[in-house]
Amino acid sequence: MTPLPPARRVRRAALSAVLCAGLAVALTACAEDPDAGTNGIGKLSAEEIETKARAAADAAASVRLSGTLVSKGGTYKLNMRLKQDGGTGSLTSKENAFELLRIGDTLFLKADAGFWSHPDGDGEEEPGQADLEAARKLADKYVKVPKGDPSYKQFRGFTDMDVLLDGLLGMQGELSKGDRTRVGGVRTIKVTAGEGGQGGVLDVSLEGSPYPLQFTRAGGAGVLTLGDWDKDFPLTEPAQGETVDYGKQLPKTSEPSS
Repeated sequence: MTPLPPARRVRRAALSAVLCAGLAVALTACAEDPDAGTNGIGKLSAEEIETKARAAADAAASVRLSGTLVSKGGTYKLNMRLKQDGGTGSLTSKENAFELLRIGDTLFLKADAGFWSHPDGDGEEEPGQADLEAARKLADKYVKVPKGDPSYKQFRGFTDMDVLLDGLLGMQGELSKGDRTRVGGVRTIKVTAGEGGQGGVLDVSLEGSPYPLQFTRAGGAGVLTLGDWDKDFPLTEPAQGETVDYGKQLPKTSEPSS
C-alpha cells in the first residue's frame, strides 16, 4: 500500500478534526437544551409565563390545593379539593381543626367541641356552661352554615376555586425568570417577584399545560402545592344523621383569614 503524501495526511486529519468537533458541539447543544421535550414556555418572558399559568388555572375544572398559610400571626395547614360547583377539605391550626364541604351554595362545617367553644382571642370571655353544651351538640357533625351568618362568606371562600386561587397566588413586584427545577417529579420553571423572590415565587409546569404547581407566598406567608388539575371528584351531601341545621347564626368562632 502506497502511503499518503504528508500534505494529504495533514488535510485529512484536519478535516476529520473539524467534523468531529462540529458533531460534538451539535450533540452537546441537544443534550443541554433545557426546553427539549417541554411545552416551550421556558423560552417566554417571566410576564408571559405568569400570564399563561394564570390562564391555565382559570380554564381548569378542578384542583387540589395544599400547604401552609401564615396569617395574623397564625399558621394554618390547608388541604382542599376544589371545582367550579364546590369543594371539600380541611384547615388545621395549632388550636383547632375543621373540615369544609360545599355543594353549590350549601356549605357545611365540621369540627370538634373545642373549635365551637374556643374564644376568638379578642378579649372574649371563656365559654359558659350553655356554650359548652352547645359545642358538644355540634361536635363532629356537619353543621350547615346559614347564608346570613357573618362567617358564611369567609368559610365559603376556602371552598371557592376562583376566589381561593385569586386570593392566594398574588405576586408583588417586578417579575423575572428563575431556575428550572422539579415539583413532584414534573419539570418546572420559576417565576420570581420582587428582589430575591420576596414578592412570591411561582413554579410553572414545563410539561403539558403550564399549570402552577407550587407557590411561595410573598413575605413568608406560606407555601402552597397545586396538583390534580382537571381531575374530577365527587361531592356528596353527608347523611341526615350526620348533619345539624343550627338556624340563622352559628356560635361565634375564631375564623381563619387568607
